[in-house]
Amino acid sequence: MAKEKVLIVGGGFGGIKTALELADSEHHEVTLLSDRTNFRYYPTLYQTATGGAKESASISLRALFADTPVRLVQETATTVDKRAKTITTASGQVYEYDILVLALGVVTNYFGIQGLEEFSYSIKSSEEVDRFKAELHRQLTAKHEPDLNYVIVGAGPTGIELAGELPHYLRRIMKNHGISHRTIHIDLIEAAPKLLPRLPRDTSRLVQRRLKRLGIKVMVNSTVQGETADELTVNGKPIRSHTVVWTAGVTNHPFFKANGFTITSRGKVSVDAYLQTEENIYVIGDNANTPYSGMAQTAIHDARFVADNLKRKATGRRLRSYNVKQPVTVIPVGPHWAAVLWGAFRPSGWIGWMLRELADLVGFHDYENWLKASEQWLTELDTQETCPICLAAEAK
Repeated sequence: MAKEKVLIVGGGFGGIKTALELADSEHHEVTLLSDRTNFRYYPTLYQTATGGAKESASISLRALFADTPVRLVQETATTVDKRAKTITTASGQVYEYDILVLALGVVTNYFGIQGLEEFSYSIKSSEEVDRFKAELHRQLTAKHEPDLNYVIVGAGPTGIELAGELPHYLRRIMKNHGISHRTIHIDLIEAAPKLLPRLPRDTSRLVQRRLKRLGIKVMVNSTVQGETADELTVNGKPIRSHTVVWTAGVTNHPFFKANGFTITSRGKVSVDAYLQTEENIYVIGDNANTPYSGMAQTAIHDARFVADNLKRKATGRRLRSYNVKQPVTVIPVGPHWAAVLWGAFRPSGWIGWMLRELADLVGFHDYENWLKASEQWLTELDTQETCPICLAAEAK
């Protein structure tokens, strides 16, 4: 009996996990189509942006699937023909499927604010991280002093993680560049009335107190209205800065709107109790209209759910309906400190940081065996710089 062709589009948490779960299925032939050659482990990208090793946030797809029959294709999906059951890519290649799983992730949304896309920085990929770090070192080399203000826009987890780690990193590289006795000004800007808008108020207050202890200026109810090469306009007032990091906005992948999928008021794709949007087309992770869409743990949960149901369907077993699973939230804020939201269990400080470290180990194990996951996890202890001044200073 011929195997069903499962085409998975997207090389993030959900897409890779679905492919791994189906890799040993005797009923499915799996192809993973991704526009990247590596898996970005987003929870540690902020560490890479503040001197950590690139390996802590990146795993080769070929390494992940080396011992599996999964076919890897590096292409960008552009259109889907639902009647012919094909995906066409940017290069014009056409791929057939019996079952399609879409896990494309989200894209940056600048909300049409003038100058942001041109002048701001981001840390959503290793390339963006390299650009951001190069600017930090360029300023110290060219001016022999830090920027007047470092501004992070968006007080969700990514913005807070970066804000918490940035003071320590800046002091380290300033020392390498022979710069001392300079005050570092870091602003964290949020349009909502509180930090972490999706989390409870007590967690928000706890994190805000920690940020203030680290010297971060927190500005809520603050709307960004534009950026130039020299300043950011917030609530009608300019903030002098050449280093603005935008972590505030994302929107669903344009593939869905371009291909006529049903989009909800949340901007997510409408799915049924089996995460299907249409017959034999599944949408998971950040793209699906589920309560905790946007979290890595949700993408992994969705992947396991869809893979299990595909195996059940292939063997004539009853399908299960989707069950909502609330993710555990762990937010690091500076060295050796994190806030945890695990139902009623809400530790913070060093205990929270230890839980985050364990969470990363488990996160890597979701994709690798324990030995490889442990090796990947240990790379979080490494540092990595390309700046020749820092390399020379740290070699002494």
